[in-house]
Amino acid sequence: MNVLIVEDDFRVANIHEQFLKDIPEVKVKGKAATVMEALTLLEGNKVDLLLLDVYMPDQLGTDMLHLIRKKYSALGIIIITATSEKELVEKAFQYGIDDYIIKPITFDRFKQAIDKFKKRKKLLEGKKIIEQDIIDQYFRSEPLKSSKDTVLPKGIDPITLEKVKQILKGRQAGITAEEMGMEMGASRTTARRYLEYMTSIAKVKAEVEYGIVGRPERQYRLNDDMY
Repeated sequence: MNVLIVEDDFRVANIHEQFLKDIPEVKVKGKAATVMEALTLLEGNKVDLLLLDVYMPDQLGTDMLHLIRKKYSALGIIIITATSEKELVEKAFQYGIDDYIIKPITFDRFKQAIDKFKKRKKLLEGKKIIEQDIIDQYFRSEPLKSSKDTVLPKGIDPITLEKVKQILKGRQAGITAEEMGMEMGASRTTARRYLEYMTSIAKVKAEVEYGIVGRPERQYRLNDDMY
């Protein structure tokens, strides 16, 4: 990932460069001390991310955002500045910056911003169609947990739960809690607990049916999209 540092204080620019050297898969493509120099470097180099100060000698860094978005729409931008003026912060947000860090900065906060941008960039790479789960992950600080990471409620064992799922797959017409208990080698109460849990998370649907003697029983079956 190629990064361009736009900072008029060479000492600060050097600190940013040193920080970047400690982050894997990152290369400093150049350093610019003015906005015009930054625009020139963008013309001749492939840059993925811009580290931009606001108060530059020739103009405000935020004043170049409209031009950057017009010519380099996919370019990532992280503002690193001492200013916290509401108008400038809002203007930066309006142009879709990736982060805003107020000086003085720490390495941990700096690295957090870079890592977040890297993760977002990798999420979109090579994809022509962006599904909702990718969009959700893009706008979250942390990636969405997979179903394997789901915390199960007390009394629900993941291995037993998987066994219940497999039994349900073989009983598409439905199964009662008593029948489930017999097949899984557990009590009716235990079977019912698992079936009701799956119903609560919309993996199973339950319907009341009447037996031969007229006693109502709950029949459980997997939702159609689970087959």
